[in-house]
Amino acid sequence: MTTPQSVPASMFSAKLTVPAIGDAFRKLHPAALVKNPVLFTTAVVALLLTLLLALGGEPLPLGFQAQLIVWLWLTVLFGTFAEALAEGRGRAQAASLRATKSELAARLPNGQVVPASQLRRGDEVLVETGDLIPADGEVIAGVASVNEAAITGESAPVIREAGGDRSAVTAGTRVISDSIRVRVTQEPGQGFLDRMIALVEGAERQKTPNEIALTILLVGLTIIFLIAVATVPAFARYAGGHIPVAVLAALLITLIPTTIAALLSAIGIAGMDRLVRFNVLAKSGRAVEAAGDVDVLLLDKTGTITIGDRQACAFRPLDGIAAGTLAQAAMLASLADETPEGRSIVVLARETFGVAIDALPEGAEIIPFTAQTRISGVKTDAGLVQKGAVDAILRANPEAASGNHAPQLRRISEEIARSGQTPLAVARDGQLLGVIALKDVIKAGVRERFAELRRMGIRTVMITGDNPLTAAAIAAESGVDDFLAEATPEDKLALIRTEQQGGKLVAMCGDGTNDAPALAQADVGVAMNTGTQAAREAGNMVDLDSDPTKLIEIVGLGKQLLMTRGALTTFSVANDVAKYFAIIPAMFVVLYPGLGVLNVMKLASPESAILSAIIFNALIIPALVPLALRGVTYRPMGAGPLLARNLAVYGLGGLVAPFIGIKAIDLAVAGLHLV
Repeated sequence: MTTPQSVPASMFSAKLTVPAIGDAFRKLHPAALVKNPVLFTTAVVALLLTLLLALGGEPLPLGFQAQLIVWLWLTVLFGTFAEALAEGRGRAQAASLRATKSELAARLPNGQVVPASQLRRGDEVLVETGDLIPADGEVIAGVASVNEAAITGESAPVIREAGGDRSAVTAGTRVISDSIRVRVTQEPGQGFLDRMIALVEGAERQKTPNEIALTILLVGLTIIFLIAVATVPAFARYAGGHIPVAVLAALLITLIPTTIAALLSAIGIAGMDRLVRFNVLAKSGRAVEAAGDVDVLLLDKTGTITIGDRQACAFRPLDGIAAGTLAQAAMLASLADETPEGRSIVVLARETFGVAIDALPEGAEIIPFTAQTRISGVKTDAGLVQKGAVDAILRANPEAASGNHAPQLRRISEEIARSGQTPLAVARDGQLLGVIALKDVIKAGVRERFAELRRMGIRTVMITGDNPLTAAAIAAESGVDDFLAEATPEDKLALIRTEQQGGKLVAMCGDGTNDAPALAQADVGVAMNTGTQAAREAGNMVDLDSDPTKLIEIVGLGKQLLMTRGALTTFSVANDVAKYFAIIPAMFVVLYPGLGVLNVMKLASPESAILSAIIFNALIIPALVPLALRGVTYRPMGAGPLLARNLAVYGLGGLVAPFIGIKAIDLAVAGLHLV
């Protein structure tokens, strides 16, 4: 998949790192830094030691104090740099989107051209070949081919037309053929481009509930360690000694969870950014997190599980009716049907039976399909030909419904439905002729993907308007866990509420106005960009590529975000425990020589141990930035094995890494005579 705005391949390229360094210093402003209490505490400690050094109040070598202060400030800077780098990955996207937005102008129905910024909700504009669509809206007249590459990155044009579920258009996309009349559905500054710019720049990114909870935990740990460190001088005085403030400060900073605190914001921003680069716009971080916790996934059959366009595969005439007669009637009823199904009936009649009807007779009256009648057809001087749902055809022809052919029609229809196909009945002048079989084509690899979701612990439910027999056959073939047949908007809404009342988190996708209530009710509602404005407003995510199967990937990205945060939190806590064994013996070995047995790393001196721990504490942050931005690799597995894997990799890794890292730094510090 291509993306409309290129992001440098390397996350440490000059285009990203140079601006991020400047932003890192700007984020040292207290008003910005206080949003991260742990880093704010580190900055306060660094400032305190800086003042003490300037006043000369510490009985320690100046070189040792200066190095401690430098590395404490670097710890803060590395934390702000991680957040700035994560935000910077969206700057190229925002710049490109702004350039697109600045070009927009609108042509009013009277021919006047005005800046797009002057448009208001309800205004109407004309958009012709070569024009950029000036604002989010709905097509109210005409049909046109639209290039949406500026938004989706995909160069293949799409059709936008009045009515139906493909009437929504987005500001910044270009009409490449024909012309349309668009009614504006946005107020200035609230359009799709505006939301994307705000999102990729992090301007609207608020902390999610999980982030808030973790921040509270980190603050709590910081307070606990602050109290613990504050009691150390009393123990030292009791032992007849004194511990300098600089050493106490070093102990505090190595014990508080600076690693995860520095990376927490970057993890959340990077998770949102991965969605944007995946061409999905999430309206909130809460939606991304919810995707990672989804228990039930509702999927429309058409376009998600099946290719979307059913194809005629067989004509099944009733007894006494020639197959050619059925094919001819079916073709006549389908000549004016521009749907893929209608065209496939015409093709099958020509190829199988050589029916050579090229056009409807002059004066023919076309009967359009409606959701109420569920019948279409044509009326000519020769008579009335109808095709449609079996029950609808029988209702429209009551005499035929009570005739001898009706039971056979129902039997053939049930056989077709049980095989996973859709039956369409055909009648001429009230006489039943037979059934057309329409085949749904299951998408390649769908069964394997549903098995993958099952391994994640997610239950899949197929939503379809088909009858229960057809739905059951397709559900069995595709491998979904359950299905809802003959689904209405009310049925979808009721199903979601039932699952939620049982404590489940539900995700679904949709594109029509009739999907809007369910999209709004679902914990994760993914609206298709090609869908109606109502659907896009109701969902908390918008898929720019309008690919219903992407919901499966969105769940994976949500789980990756949660896993990354959990893995790095585990690493950070284990990391702090290991640093404890480096610095505590160094602090008290003079007062309590017996504590020397805890110096398991055999560090060169107390000063070297303290400085090495502080240096490692600072360097581990930029070392983990790539993992925070890229995300932990997610593999579908149960919660138990996943927890065991994370504890083994990141918990054990967090314990081992400081022992190796601090020892290596200690050798360098001692070898270079830095203390």
